[in-house]
Amino acid sequence: MKNTDAPGPTQEQVAKDFDNVAASYRDDLDQTLAFTGMEHTFFVNLKRDHIVRLAQEHFSDLSAVDALDLGCGVGAYHSGLKGRFRELHGIDVSTQSIQVAAAQHPFVRYATFDGVRLPYADGQFALTFAVCVMHHVPPEQWASLLKELHRVTRPNGLLLIFEHNPYNPATQYVVKTCDIDKDAVLLRPRTLKKLAEAAGFQALYTKTIISVPPSSAFLKRLDALLGHLPFGAQYYLRGVKAPA
Repeated sequence: MKNTDAPGPTQEQVAKDFDNVAASYRDDLDQTLAFTGMEHTFFVNLKRDHIVRLAQEHFSDLSAVDALDLGCGVGAYHSGLKGRFRELHGIDVSTQSIQVAAAQHPFVRYATFDGVRLPYADGQFALTFAVCVMHHVPPEQWASLLKELHRVTRPNGLLLIFEHNPYNPATQYVVKTCDIDKDAVLLRPRTLKKLAEAAGFQALYTKTIISVPPSSAFLKRLDALLGHLPFGAQYYLRGVKAPA
Protein backbone atom coordinates (compact mmCIF):
# COMPACT_ATOMS: atom_id res chain seq x y z
CA MET A 1 0.00 0.00 0.00
CA LYS A 2 1.34 3.38 -0.94
CA ASN A 3 0.85 6.29 1.40
CA THR A 4 -0.98 9.41 0.34
CA ASP A 5 2.25 11.36 -0.01
CA ALA A 6 3.62 9.04 -2.68
CA PRO A 7 3.13 9.93 -6.34
CA GLY A 8 0.26 8.01 -7.87
CA PRO A 9 -0.38 6.94 -11.44
CA THR A 10 -1.49 9.37 -14.12
CA GLN A 11 -5.05 9.20 -15.39
CA GLU A 12 -3.75 7.95 -18.73
CA GLN A 13 -1.90 5.10 -17.01
CA VAL A 14 -5.02 4.10 -15.10
CA ALA A 15 -7.09 4.01 -18.29
CA LYS A 16 -4.45 1.92 -20.06
CA ASP A 17 -4.13 -0.52 -17.16
CA PHE A 18 -7.86 -1.17 -17.05
CA ASP A 19 -8.11 -1.39 -20.83
CA ASN A 20 -5.52 -4.18 -20.66
CA VAL A 21 -7.43 -6.23 -18.07
CA ALA A 22 -11.03 -5.53 -19.14
CA ALA A 23 -11.52 -9.00 -20.63
CA SER A 24 -9.98 -10.89 -17.69
CA TYR A 25 -10.92 -8.55 -14.82
CA ARG A 26 -13.29 -10.91 -12.98
CA ASP A 27 -10.99 -13.93 -13.28
CA ASP A 28 -8.01 -11.89 -12.07
CA LEU A 29 -9.90 -10.78 -8.97
CA ASP A 30 -11.10 -14.30 -8.24
CA GLN A 31 -7.48 -15.47 -8.22
CA THR A 32 -6.45 -12.67 -5.88
CA LEU A 33 -9.33 -13.37 -3.49
CA ALA A 34 -8.93 -17.15 -3.52
CA PHE A 35 -7.37 -17.14 -0.03
CA THR A 36 -10.65 -15.79 1.43
CA GLY A 37 -12.66 -18.77 0.16
CA MET A 38 -15.03 -16.30 -1.53
CA GLU A 39 -15.38 -15.31 -5.16
CA HIS A 40 -15.46 -11.71 -6.35
CA THR A 41 -19.23 -11.95 -6.87
CA PHE A 42 -19.75 -12.44 -3.13
CA PHE A 43 -18.19 -9.05 -2.39
CA VAL A 44 -19.97 -7.44 -5.35
CA ASN A 45 -23.34 -8.66 -4.08
CA LEU A 46 -22.54 -7.50 -0.56
CA LYS A 47 -21.69 -3.93 -1.59
CA ARG A 48 -24.58 -3.76 -4.03
CA ASP A 49 -26.93 -4.70 -1.17
CA HIS A 50 -25.47 -1.85 0.88
CA ILE A 51 -26.02 0.58 -2.02
CA VAL A 52 -29.66 -0.44 -2.34
CA ARG A 53 -30.26 -0.39 1.41
CA LEU A 54 -28.72 3.06 1.90
CA ALA A 55 -30.59 4.42 -1.12
CA GLN A 56 -33.88 3.03 0.19
CA GLU A 57 -33.25 4.70 3.54
CA HIS A 58 -32.75 8.07 1.81
CA PHE A 59 -35.30 7.99 -1.01
CA SER A 60 -39.01 7.21 -0.74
CA ASP A 61 -39.16 5.76 -4.27
CA LEU A 62 -36.09 4.28 -5.98
CA SER A 63 -37.99 3.97 -9.26
CA ALA A 64 -37.85 7.78 -9.54
CA VAL A 65 -34.08 7.94 -8.94
CA ASP A 66 -31.47 8.60 -11.63
CA ALA A 67 -28.18 7.05 -10.50
CA LEU A 68 -24.56 7.35 -11.62
CA ASP A 69 -21.88 4.70 -11.05
CA LEU A 70 -18.56 6.54 -11.30
CA GLY A 71 -15.65 4.34 -12.32
CA CYS A 72 -18.01 1.50 -13.16
CA GLY A 73 -15.41 -0.57 -15.02
CA VAL A 74 -17.00 -3.64 -16.62
CA GLY A 75 -20.28 -3.00 -14.79
CA ALA A 76 -19.88 -5.70 -12.15
CA TYR A 77 -22.64 -4.19 -9.99
CA HIS A 78 -25.16 -3.54 -12.74
CA SER A 79 -26.86 -6.90 -13.32
CA GLY A 80 -28.34 -6.83 -9.82
CA LEU A 81 -29.43 -3.20 -10.20
CA LYS A 82 -31.57 -3.77 -13.28
CA GLY A 83 -34.97 -2.15 -12.75
CA ARG A 84 -34.02 -0.60 -9.41
CA PHE A 85 -33.72 2.98 -10.67
CA ARG A 86 -35.40 5.13 -13.29
CA GLU A 87 -32.06 5.46 -15.05
CA LEU A 88 -28.69 3.91 -14.29
CA HIS A 89 -25.60 5.49 -15.83
CA GLY A 90 -22.06 4.13 -15.74
CA ILE A 91 -18.90 6.01 -16.62
CA ASP A 92 -15.21 5.12 -16.67
CA VAL A 93 -11.87 6.26 -18.11
CA SER A 94 -11.33 2.79 -19.63
CA THR A 95 -12.85 2.51 -23.09
CA GLN A 96 -12.36 -1.26 -23.22
CA SER A 97 -14.11 -1.72 -19.87
CA ILE A 98 -17.08 0.33 -21.04
CA GLN A 99 -17.34 -1.74 -24.21
CA VAL A 100 -17.46 -4.94 -22.13
CA ALA A 101 -20.05 -3.43 -19.77
CA ALA A 102 -22.28 -2.13 -22.57
CA ALA A 103 -22.33 -5.52 -24.29
CA GLN A 104 -23.54 -7.18 -21.09
CA HIS A 105 -25.91 -4.53 -19.72
CA PRO A 106 -27.88 -2.80 -22.50
CA PHE A 107 -30.23 -1.23 -19.95
CA VAL A 108 -27.42 0.97 -18.58
CA ARG A 109 -26.38 4.26 -20.19
CA TYR A 110 -22.60 4.12 -20.47
CA ALA A 111 -20.03 6.78 -21.28
CA THR A 112 -16.31 7.40 -21.04
CA PHE A 113 -14.57 10.53 -19.80
CA ASP A 114 -11.13 12.01 -19.33
CA GLY A 115 -11.09 11.53 -15.56
CA VAL A 116 -11.53 15.25 -14.99
CA ARG A 117 -14.86 16.62 -16.23
CA LEU A 118 -18.01 14.51 -16.02
CA PRO A 119 -20.16 14.95 -19.16
CA TYR A 120 -23.37 15.53 -17.24
CA ALA A 121 -25.53 18.49 -16.31
CA ASP A 122 -25.47 20.11 -12.88
CA GLY A 123 -27.71 18.19 -10.49
CA GLN A 124 -28.52 15.45 -13.01
CA PHE A 125 -28.40 12.54 -10.54
CA ALA A 126 -30.22 11.85 -7.29
CA LEU A 127 -27.69 9.15 -6.40
CA THR A 128 -23.98 9.13 -7.20
CA PHE A 129 -21.77 6.26 -6.10
CA ALA A 130 -18.25 4.95 -6.64
CA VAL A 131 -17.08 1.50 -5.59
CA CYS A 132 -13.34 1.00 -4.99
CA VAL A 133 -12.47 3.76 -7.45
CA MET A 134 -10.85 6.59 -5.53
CA HIS A 135 -7.65 4.67 -4.75
CA HIS A 136 -7.02 4.43 -8.50
CA VAL A 137 -7.45 8.18 -8.98
CA PRO A 138 -4.27 10.27 -8.88
CA PRO A 139 -4.24 11.85 -5.39
CA GLU A 140 -3.91 15.35 -6.82
CA GLN A 141 -7.30 14.79 -8.50
CA TRP A 142 -9.20 13.50 -5.47
CA ALA A 143 -10.55 16.91 -4.46
CA SER A 144 -11.56 17.96 -7.97
CA LEU A 145 -13.29 14.64 -8.70
CA LEU A 146 -15.35 14.90 -5.53
CA LYS A 147 -16.31 18.44 -6.52
CA GLU A 148 -17.45 17.05 -9.87
CA LEU A 149 -19.54 14.46 -8.06
CA HIS A 150 -21.03 17.23 -5.97
CA ARG A 151 -21.82 19.25 -9.10
CA VAL A 152 -23.73 16.43 -10.83
CA THR A 153 -25.60 15.40 -7.67
CA ARG A 154 -28.95 17.09 -7.20
CA PRO A 155 -29.81 19.03 -4.02
CA ASN A 156 -30.67 16.57 -1.24
CA GLY A 157 -29.10 13.84 -3.37
CA LEU A 158 -27.09 10.98 -1.92
CA LEU A 159 -23.37 10.20 -2.31
CA LEU A 160 -21.96 6.74 -1.55
CA ILE A 161 -18.28 5.85 -1.84
CA PHE A 162 -16.82 2.44 -1.00
CA GLU A 163 -13.10 2.09 -0.42
CA HIS A 164 -10.46 -0.33 0.86
CA ASN A 165 -9.66 0.12 4.53
CA PRO A 166 -5.91 0.78 4.82
CA TYR A 167 -5.96 -0.27 8.49
CA ASN A 168 -6.95 -3.86 7.67
CA PRO A 169 -4.04 -6.34 7.20
CA ALA A 170 -6.00 -8.60 4.82
CA THR A 171 -6.82 -5.60 2.66
CA GLN A 172 -3.17 -4.62 2.54
CA TYR A 173 -2.32 -8.16 1.42
CA VAL A 174 -4.92 -8.08 -1.36
CA VAL A 175 -3.71 -4.72 -2.62
CA LYS A 176 -0.08 -5.86 -2.61
CA THR A 177 -0.84 -9.09 -4.51
CA CYS A 178 -3.36 -7.74 -7.04
CA ASP A 179 -1.61 -6.46 -10.14
CA ILE A 180 -4.34 -3.96 -10.98
CA ASP A 181 -3.77 -2.36 -7.55
CA LYS A 182 -0.02 -1.98 -8.04
CA ASP A 183 -0.30 1.83 -8.08
CA ALA A 184 -3.20 2.11 -5.63
CA VAL A 185 -3.03 4.90 -3.05
CA LEU A 186 -5.45 4.01 -0.26
CA LEU A 187 -7.47 6.69 1.48
CA ARG A 188 -8.03 6.70 5.19
CA PRO A 189 -11.71 7.15 6.12
CA ARG A 190 -11.09 10.53 7.72
CA THR A 191 -9.18 11.69 4.63
CA LEU A 192 -12.08 10.80 2.35
CA LYS A 193 -14.54 12.41 4.75
CA LYS A 194 -12.57 15.67 4.76
CA LEU A 195 -12.40 15.67 0.96
CA ALA A 196 -16.15 15.12 0.67
CA GLU A 197 -16.83 17.86 3.20
CA ALA A 198 -14.59 20.29 1.32
CA ALA A 199 -16.47 19.41 -1.89
CA GLY A 200 -19.72 20.53 -0.25
CA PHE A 201 -21.35 17.31 0.99
CA GLN A 202 -23.03 17.24 4.39
CA ALA A 203 -24.32 14.68 6.93
CA LEU A 204 -21.17 12.67 6.34
CA TYR A 205 -20.26 9.47 8.11
CA THR A 206 -18.12 6.42 7.42
CA LYS A 207 -18.63 2.82 8.49
CA THR A 208 -16.47 -0.27 7.97
CA ILE A 209 -17.78 -3.48 6.45
CA ILE A 210 -16.54 -7.06 6.21
CA SER A 211 -15.09 -7.22 9.72
CA VAL A 212 -16.30 -10.81 9.48
CA PRO A 213 -17.42 -12.54 6.25
CA PRO A 214 -21.17 -11.72 6.33
CA SER A 215 -22.23 -15.03 4.79
CA SER A 216 -25.25 -15.67 7.05
CA ALA A 217 -27.96 -13.61 8.73
CA PHE A 218 -26.13 -13.81 12.06
CA LEU A 219 -22.79 -12.78 10.57
CA LYS A 220 -24.46 -9.90 8.70
CA ARG A 221 -25.83 -8.58 11.99
CA LEU A 222 -22.44 -9.02 13.64
CA ASP A 223 -20.68 -7.25 10.77
CA ALA A 224 -23.12 -4.34 11.11
CA LEU A 225 -22.42 -4.11 14.85
CA LEU A 226 -18.67 -4.08 14.21
CA GLY A 227 -18.98 -1.38 11.55
CA HIS A 228 -18.22 1.40 14.01
CA LEU A 229 -14.80 -0.13 14.69
CA PRO A 230 -11.84 0.27 12.30
CA PHE A 231 -11.41 -3.44 11.57
CA GLY A 232 -13.42 -4.01 8.41
CA ALA A 233 -11.71 -4.90 5.15
CA GLN A 234 -13.52 -2.02 3.45
CA TYR A 235 -15.61 0.98 4.42
CA TYR A 236 -18.20 3.25 2.94
CA LEU A 237 -18.78 6.96 3.15
CA ARG A 238 -22.29 8.37 3.01
CA GLY A 239 -23.00 12.04 2.33
CA VAL A 240 -25.83 14.31 1.22
CA LYS A 241 -25.83 17.40 -0.94
CA ALA A 242 -27.52 20.28 0.85
CA PRO A 243 -31.12 21.04 -0.17
CA ALA A 244 -31.54 23.98 -2.55
